[in-house]
Amino acid sequence: MGICSSCDSTHVATAKLILQDGRLQEYPYPVKVSYVLQKNPMCFICNSDEMDFDDVVSALSDDEELQPGQLYFALPLSWLKHPLKAEEMAALAVKASSALMKSNEKCGCRQKTVSPLMFSSEEPRRKKTTAGGTGRRGKPRKFKAMLNAIPE
Repeated sequence: MGICSSCDSTHVATAKLILQDGRLQEYPYPVKVSYVLQKNPMCFICNSDEMDFDDVVSALSDDEELQPGQLYFALPLSWLKHPLKAEEMAALAVKASSALMKSNEKCGCRQKTVSPLMFSSEEPRRKKTTAGGTGRRGKPRKFKAMLNAIPE
């Protein structure tokens, strides 16, 4: 495995709230939803653990508390009781990932990246070669790999 260090071991767990504009607010102690909504009156708060594709998004009650170690979203009121589409869920995941990465940059954490291999259904362009249009080493190509890095 190897030796690694993380700022997580020295930091207190916080309740993380992703705002509509993509900013991250952290609370190191339980805080009531009503307190958070005073600063964000045009939205509602939901727990990320309770969000599923094609399921309605429901709000936490004003008396509930945001708990350290949990991730929450402040969503527009128009999303209340609204089935969450896959593309909306993906956009929220990207927003949360970006906010969390920015937070890690502030504390000096090193970021890990993963390089997924994506396949395309497009036919590869064939170069005119004397080997009869085959790929490298004479093998025909059947897919095109596109490599990207995705920060964790």
